[in-house]
Amino acid sequence: MIDVVMPQMGESIVEGTLTKWTKKVGERIERDEPLFEISTDKVDTEIPSPASGTVAEILVQEGQTVGINTVVGRIDETVGAVAAAPKPAAEAPKPAAEAPKPAAAAPPPPPPGPPATAAPSMPEVTVPQPELAAQAEVEERREPAEPVTEKREPEGPLSPLVRRMARENNIDLSQVRGTGAGGRITKQDVEGYLAQQKAPAAAAQQAPRPAAPPPPAPAPAAPPRETLAPIAPPTAAKMRIEPMSTMRSKIAEHMVMSKRISAHVTTVHRVDMTKIAKLRAKHKDTVQQNYGFSLTFLPFVVRAAAATLRQFPIVNASIDGNNIIYHNEVNIGIAVALENGLIVPVIRNADEKSVLGLQRSIADLANRARSRQLKPDEVAGGTFSITNFGSFGSVFATPVINQPQVAILGVGAVEKVPVVVDDAIAIRSQCFLALTFDHRLIDGALADQFTGAAKKVLEGWSEEIL
Repeated sequence: MIDVVMPQMGESIVEGTLTKWTKKVGERIERDEPLFEISTDKVDTEIPSPASGTVAEILVQEGQTVGINTVVGRIDETVGAVAAAPKPAAEAPKPAAEAPKPAAAAPPPPPPGPPATAAPSMPEVTVPQPELAAQAEVEERREPAEPVTEKREPEGPLSPLVRRMARENNIDLSQVRGTGAGGRITKQDVEGYLAQQKAPAAAAQQAPRPAAPPPPAPAPAAPPRETLAPIAPPTAAKMRIEPMSTMRSKIAEHMVMSKRISAHVTTVHRVDMTKIAKLRAKHKDTVQQNYGFSLTFLPFVVRAAAATLRQFPIVNASIDGNNIIYHNEVNIGIAVALENGLIVPVIRNADEKSVLGLQRSIADLANRARSRQLKPDEVAGGTFSITNFGSFGSVFATPVINQPQVAILGVGAVEKVPVVVDDAIAIRSQCFLALTFDHRLIDGALADQFTGAAKKVLEGWSEEIL
């Protein structure tokens, strides 16, 4: 038996929430096949099976949060050997097939039956002519008793009381369902059967009497029924309540914490992206054919931000009490929208990557985030974040800082707009960059200098892509 435990998903993670089992108890699973899904304060991911076999036990139910290394279930690797064992058991019925032989010795029960069979044979000789018809009816009713009685009798002996009640009331015991031990017919069974037989007869006698009166009775009763009719039909519920998912709950906690800790301020700069738009249009087909991913505007912005963070290290810092922590690495988190939430995987050493390398990392992290294949370490250690709300058509927004960072850059949609260039109207590709910063550490002037420097890199782009 193999124990399945809650894995250690990163150095800072001490517990996880088991959100879904992909297999049920008794189902077969192969090694490395997804067994269950977990959610932590860093990432949602699938956990593979440590061995092949059958799911023997589920010890932690969906929705429960447990510490790392807790046994959540067990897998039975010996299922193959156990599965073969039932075959001999299936062959065991062969000796049981000979059981009918003792059944032949079951004639002792028929003794109560002979009176039923003897009675029909007597009327042919001794019963007077007028009683023949009635006797024939009794005979017809008793004919099925012989075969059924043979099936009923072996289920248990009949008490003298039951036999007497059957004789006095002309009851065919083969029609009575026994509820006693082993299907035995009890006094209560016979009384219940009699009650069932009398009910239809009583109904048949009463049926003709109300047949005549019904017509006048409904007439006066009709009006009150109509007055009761206007009962409002049940309406659909005006609301639906369901608990937050683990991921949504963690996002809510994180956002409220960030608003409570940091003094949020946002500055917005308009950026001319015309040079980059032309460069992208020139190379996007080649990049798609040669590398298998699309070339977007986002890697250009990440490249400009990474270079600018080296010039303004305080924007790449974080706060610990009254201390400022300056990070030597530029690790940029990229917000990825999921079906039911948001996650921010991190591109490490982003300042060392080219536009093409950044685009590859962005595509890879986004795809694995949506397929729940990210590792906790890939969403930890970020020093600065970028969110591309422009991919959904938003022009600009005021993003919330991803703690413990001190700034986040929002990228709006790139649009062609008429602008004044050298006292003339021209069509240019533009977008808005919105920098939200923590005013505890960064002042407005410094935030504008940082955003202005990133804008200058984008508008004067000179770096080749291929």
